Amino acid sequence: MRRKDGLFAYQLAVVVDDIAQSITHVVRGADLLGASAAQIALFRLLGHTPPHYGHVPLALSHEGQKLSKQNGAPALLGAHAGANLWGVLVFLNQNPPEELACANAAEILSWAVQHWCPSRIHGLSRVAPVVATRCPAEERDP
Repeated sequence: MRRKDGLFAYQLAVVVDDIAQSITHVVRGADLLGASAAQIALFRLLGHTPPHYGHVPLALSHEGQKLSKQNGAPALLGAHAGANLWGVLVFLNQNPPEELACANAAEILSWAVQHWCPSRIHGLSRVAPVVATRCPAEERDP
């Protein structure tokens, strides 16, 4: 579906897709807070209950630019999934224990689900930490 100005009706497409997939929770960057309000209104207009929304701080470069593909941010490597996940938990102020930094992604995710505390997330944007490619314990060893 296209709008009068020729652009696609993106917000409507997102809502219809979420309804079709029975999406119950959406977590995304704080830059999309305005889009969430529009999508909630569309859910209600279509007679559906909107999902629960959570907005997390944006990861910024030291220059204050949002880290994204469009801005040339490097991709996270799947081979370092555990270290990446641990770094994200640190970034979101979830205080994962340091001994968990060397665990695999499944263990870290299990800890995160059990200890998730949204009230610890603060600020709309922050400079992103350097994502580890090795666990901190390996970096301390010569």
